[in-house]
Amino acid sequence: MTTPTTITVCDTCKLEGWDAASGATDGARLADLIEAAAAGADGVSVRRHSCLMGCAGACNVALQAPGKMAYTLGRFEPSEAAAEGIVAYAADHAARETGVVPYREWPAAVKGHFVTRHPPLD
Repeated sequence: MTTPTTITVCDTCKLEGWDAASGATDGARLADLIEAAAAGADGVSVRRHSCLMGCAGACNVALQAPGKMAYTLGRFEPSEAAAEGIVAYAADHAARETGVVPYREWPAAVKGHFVTRHPPLD
């Protein structure tokens, strides 16, 4: 059974050298790409949140589902490859009873981007 996984994207993240004239934060650009990649993805939803407090490692996302391990990932560039990898990992997370996806099955785009994991609340 798939328990839906929510990807929370920090839409205020700014990478070093961010250009205010660009009209959007790097986090907002990543959120746009993740929302597009998640359209139609089974068991995955996306929401935006202002500031996940990981500014030193922008761009940041959190993956959560009831009763499953939760993860924070960061240090992403706002790219289609990053967005697709995040969504693919979230879909695998949703499909697992505990949310734990074996390392050998991680999409290449998320390897090296894990910051923290949190056990589920009882």
